[in-house]
Amino acid sequence: MFQETNGLNVLNGLNGSNCSKRSSRLPPSSLIVLLCSLYFFNPLMTVTFVFAQAPFYQGKNITIVVGYLAGDGYDIWARLLAAHIARHIAGTPNIIVQNMPGAGSRIAANYVYNVAKPDGLTLGAIGPSLYFDQLIGQKEVQFDWAKFTWIGSTEKTPFLFYMRTNSPHKTLEDIRRAPEPPKCSATSTGTSGHFVPRLLEEALGAKFRLVMGYKGGGEQDLAFERGEVDCRSLSIPTFFAREPFGTWRKKNLVRVLVQTGRKRDAKLPDVPTVFELMNEHKTPESTQRLVAVVLASGDLGRPFIAPPAVPADRVKILRAAFTKTMNDPVFLDDVKKKKLEADPSSGEELEALAKEAIAQPPEVIERMKRLLGK
Repeated sequence: MFQETNGLNVLNGLNGSNCSKRSSRLPPSSLIVLLCSLYFFNPLMTVTFVFAQAPFYQGKNITIVVGYLAGDGYDIWARLLAAHIARHIAGTPNIIVQNMPGAGSRIAANYVYNVAKPDGLTLGAIGPSLYFDQLIGQKEVQFDWAKFTWIGSTEKTPFLFYMRTNSPHKTLEDIRRAPEPPKCSATSTGTSGHFVPRLLEEALGAKFRLVMGYKGGGEQDLAFERGEVDCRSLSIPTFFAREPFGTWRKKNLVRVLVQTGRKRDAKLPDVPTVFELMNEHKTPESTQRLVAVVLASGDLGRPFIAPPAVPADRVKILRAAFTKTMNDPVFLDDVKKKKLEADPSSGEELEALAKEAIAQPPEVIERMKRLLGK
């Protein structure tokens, strides 16, 4: 037991007396003189001074490693979070954003899992569907999805699939009948640019040629404008939040053919959902279940993670700060200015979703391997 006196703590019961109780009413200078006098007359007595411990994050840097290019949707959210979360953490640490693009954010995920220290000073902003690569046994995966420390997600991410307006493919039925499949861009496996076209092939009989290896959205935008590709899938929030999509819509350069939510997004009232189209095409029930499992990654949204085995007290601090930030009026005002909408999930919710995502039965994993391992 100890008491605090203007930042100075003195052990109770010094030499069996009540002097500490009396001394707690003395000014600090008188208290120090008293203790020194006691020690002078009784040098065998031990006096222990314990000062209040500074917050762990005081004077430290937290680095958010973003698995995509600057300006991509994940990067925008990471920088929004970085601008506001520090004031909700005791010690007000500096927040640094570091871009580590490549392989659909798998490079960043591998780094956070294997290289970053589990000290609560490194976070990651990665794609929500990287666990596909783990399930289908991609050798490049160097993480266990369920063992990441989950901090929170800023929004849900249903997807859409768009096509160049001047393309001869006006509908998915046109694509089904096309003699040559259109070319779609993607960064890597385990991303919407890869798995949405593959799902449309499996469930609706469409055919696509995927051009992969782009580092992020910006490179794919340029490829589209140069005519290298005709189509792409990405999240609905990003499509309505950043350029060049606003300009493309105004110039009527793109046509959205399908969206992946269970119901139509209010911004896309005339675009059918993949579930509507599967019902029309009488897609087998087993395939519809596979589509639902894969698209559930959108519930993970924009996840922020930390390495495994971060001390529990720091996880608690980071999760609480994330939740407070998501409800911070100043943060939400900045989100609105970016034409985004916060739809957050807690770290606890993500942790449960991540464990559920990995716990798939063998028959589902085998179908995912055939579908997504192409």
